Amino acid sequence: MPKRKDISSILIIGAGPIIIGQACEFDYSGAQACKALKEEGFRVILVNSNPATIMTDPLMADATYIEPIHWESVAKIIEKEKPDAILPTMGGQTALNTALTLDKEGILEKHNVILIGANRTAIDKAEDRQLFDETMKAINLETPASGIAHSMSDAMEVQEKIGFPCIIRPSFTMGGTGGGIAYNISEFKTICEKGLELSPTNELLIDESLIGWKEYEMEVVRDCKDNCIIVCSIENLDPMGIHTGDSTTIAPAQTLTDKEYQLMRNASFKILREIGVDTGGSNVQFAINPENGKMVVIEMNPRVSRSSALASKATGFPIAKVAALLSVGYTLDELKNDITGGLTPASFEPSIDYIVTKIPKFAFEKFPQASSRLTTQMKSVGEVMSMGSNFQESFQKALCSMEEGLNGLNSLSNNNIFPSDEEIQSELTIPGPKRIFYIADAIRKGWDTEKIYSLTKIDYWFLNQIHELIQIEQNLSNLSINDLDKALLIEIKEKGFSDSRIAEMIGTNEDEIREHRKKEDVMPIYRRVDTCAAEFATSTCYMYSSYGGTCESNPTSKKKILVIGSGPNRIGQGIEFDYCCVHASLAAQEEGYESIMVNCNPETVSTDYDVSNRLYFEPITAEKILDIIDIENPDGVIIQFGGQTPLKLADVLSEKGVNILGTNVDAIDRSEDRERFQELVNKLNLKQPKNATAKNAKEALQKGEKIGFPIVVRPSYVLGGRAMQLVNNTKELDRYLNEAVEVSNSKPILLDSYLTDAIEVDVDVVSDGKNIEIGGILQHIEQAGIHSGDSACSLPPYSLSEKVKKEMKQQAINIAKELNVIGLMNIQFAIKDEEVYIIEVNPRASRTVPFISKAIGSSLAKVASKAMIGKSLKDQHFSSQLPNGLFFVKEAVMPFDKFPHVDPILGPEMKSTGEVMGIGPNFGEAYAKAQKGANKILRRSGVVFISVKPSDKKYLDKFVPEIINAGFKIVATSGTSTYIKNLGYDVQEINKVTEGRPHVVDSLLNNEIDLVINTTEGSQSIKDSASIRQSALRNKIFCTTTMFGAFAIIDALKSNEENWTYDTLQELNN
Repeated sequence: MPKRKDISSILIIGAGPIIIGQACEFDYSGAQACKALKEEGFRVILVNSNPATIMTDPLMADATYIEPIHWESVAKIIEKEKPDAILPTMGGQTALNTALTLDKEGILEKHNVILIGANRTAIDKAEDRQLFDETMKAINLETPASGIAHSMSDAMEVQEKIGFPCIIRPSFTMGGTGGGIAYNISEFKTICEKGLELSPTNELLIDESLIGWKEYEMEVVRDCKDNCIIVCSIENLDPMGIHTGDSTTIAPAQTLTDKEYQLMRNASFKILREIGVDTGGSNVQFAINPENGKMVVIEMNPRVSRSSALASKATGFPIAKVAALLSVGYTLDELKNDITGGLTPASFEPSIDYIVTKIPKFAFEKFPQASSRLTTQMKSVGEVMSMGSNFQESFQKALCSMEEGLNGLNSLSNNNIFPSDEEIQSELTIPGPKRIFYIADAIRKGWDTEKIYSLTKIDYWFLNQIHELIQIEQNLSNLSINDLDKALLIEIKEKGFSDSRIAEMIGTNEDEIREHRKKEDVMPIYRRVDTCAAEFATSTCYMYSSYGGTCESNPTSKKKILVIGSGPNRIGQGIEFDYCCVHASLAAQEEGYESIMVNCNPETVSTDYDVSNRLYFEPITAEKILDIIDIENPDGVIIQFGGQTPLKLADVLSEKGVNILGTNVDAIDRSEDRERFQELVNKLNLKQPKNATAKNAKEALQKGEKIGFPIVVRPSYVLGGRAMQLVNNTKELDRYLNEAVEVSNSKPILLDSYLTDAIEVDVDVVSDGKNIEIGGILQHIEQAGIHSGDSACSLPPYSLSEKVKKEMKQQAINIAKELNVIGLMNIQFAIKDEEVYIIEVNPRASRTVPFISKAIGSSLAKVASKAMIGKSLKDQHFSSQLPNGLFFVKEAVMPFDKFPHVDPILGPEMKSTGEVMGIGPNFGEAYAKAQKGANKILRRSGVVFISVKPSDKKYLDKFVPEIINAGFKIVATSGTSTYIKNLGYDVQEINKVTEGRPHVVDSLLNNEIDLVINTTEGSQSIKDSASIRQSALRNKIFCTTTMFGAFAIIDALKSNEENWTYDTLQELNN
């Protein structure tokens, strides 16, 4: 069936900011959909609030709206654009729920807009837990014994029938949000209350527990002519009870019999037909009882999901692209498979002759108060994927990709002392993020697989594979380098052992193993991902490394540039860096070079087979990068776009004579090494807050006293403010040194005087070595001391004087000259009393690059890449001119709702997972839109609770009359209340939590407060007031923890939502 002729314009709803449970896999799917539909001649309109993704680049769609994904905002865009159809299946749960609300509110009918990709009935049948249950029964498929609840009393009734343990899953949520496993009535009530609050339909499904059953997923695609294919089967290494996003998963499934696989395949097709998904990709989850083989259906997603990205990268089959084309009328047999160059149609079921392993990445170290136990609510922030000829190779390569200092199945032992048997037993029974390493240590301690299986219910097949790896390690530890002959080397390399791991086992270094391996002529070969197990030739250069067999890489002799990606998504290093890597690859191609991408993240656009000329899906380690350089021999390598991941390889690569493009590696060291940076500051006559470096705890305490408190402390060489803290006295500093970090000669800690009430500013610079241009000046809204990744910021600055801006520009240019920057550089300044202080310099891409690029209408990453290749800024006609009279505000998006025991206070350590952008004709509108995009509801009037630290009271002289004028009554704690009374304003005093009932938290829980202004300092005060911030978050009451944030709220309240403007990036930058 050819393309539909009745629609010519399509609105795609994106997924919004990166959050836990909904990460950049939807930017990948949305970007694919935009590209595919645009190529087919449709006018593509995109709405997405996320500036960090390549998806919101003006080139991707015909009309790009960076606006809140909220039905009222989208309704305004529909009114303006009059699209014929909406494609809601590419933006995760956010897009699906928004589309359903638009339908419910009558917007689609009013403007004659149809839903494509999934219809209302299909979405309801799949997402509404009760309807799904009834639908499965109608086709004789079993689901877990369950009941539906719309209130706490319903929930208690269902629980009585089902018993404990039971699993609670809210309807229409993502990543298991609000769900969990309850073993007792207290846990049950807590989870149900949270779940009812988070489900948009106030509906819970309460299931019998299937903990310990094996979990599988099927990625299925169906078209309107009922052609169905399985793209890939996925097996969870972890059994039921852990969210699939938090499980290690393997594709294709390894422990299914052919009969079980066929049953699951047939059931998947049956489910899609019955639910009514007839134009796109879906994901169906099954559980199998290992005791008797009984199969039940857990759930299905009638849209492109997290697993779709994994299945696409695992097989090479572009699920999102195909789903987008099916939604406009094509059938699978009409679409060509790109990977085989059109030799096979898309209806040809992919078949793979390798194993893929995905391992999730967690960030519990950022949230020490959060429970690190894994349950049915997703907690991981990213993932890595690896391919190998067998499970062991694929698994060990994935471990090396994790960016956690792993070189394989590292032991958790400390000085050869293993964790105790009690600790291992506990970790195996109640899983956490390191369970696989505890399993390995249990095997090292001689535990048998029966015992490990009884505690974990991980299939024997996987346990035996891990057992064999430990055995090989033990054999290696008895050998020397000369015992490693060619046959043995090939055997252990085929099982995925890294050079670094082998070196560790036999007591030598990685370089020696590499040289020995080369001498023995043991080199990796590269195989192509071709969707058809080598049945047809492929012209697509999508590759992974292995050992033994024929190399299929066939490198060309063209001019080429290798771009090293940013690895797994994590807090502190998100998709902003992937955006930069994609632009580097595109820039190289535009300048006549072949571009080569190396990355290991399945969620991102950079690992799409059609972004670069050649793609290597490999761990970003020295071994793998040098292997690729050996075979490809690129003219240059770009390392300054992937965050800290490729930068860590700078020294190794330059020692090996690799041509690193852009700024010299020494400049990176000059800006990151504290003593060398000091020399640079003195040479250029710059001002810096008082600071010191300490190599032991005693020295740190002495130097801390000398600088004077408060002080910001942190380890050297970090990204995302890891283990960074603001300490107010010697006692707090002493605690930090004992609990947070290890201090030594090789790991010094840095102490900086904290500039109270300073304004922080980010300046991004682009340079070709001769011409230096300021890309943008971003004024932070929260004062200095809040991590720059967590602070909202405004472009252009909204309250800086011309004198200060001029001074910062001049200093930035001087620094760029001194470091001879070629490419990008980011500088952080602090402004106090009109004086400019330099905080830090990073001669690389920063997380602000995509945001500035969207505002100025020109990609800084692409401009910088071309400058590195040798094209001057003048030849590129680069201009960083902002559109007239507009403000762009970036707001960080926090994951606090996933970790209810964490205090939602901002500080010097980065905690945000994503960001949104607000655009408006004034700062207030832009800031208000950014808050809405970040899903923070700002009530327009009511009661404001104010409690501020002594140093912030001076700000109340201006703030109090403004908030009263905005329509708020004030309640305050005693100290703040007295200050406000003395100013002559009405205020009602309220108890602190420590002062007796009723107190402020009671008022928050009773919904008597509409806005919270709470600033505090000192660890005891922070601890005492944590429940205020937690209660505000839980009850969706807007809360700010800085006074600069409070003044921004005043500006936001002045902007009337009815009058908000909605313009495309294309209109703004024309």
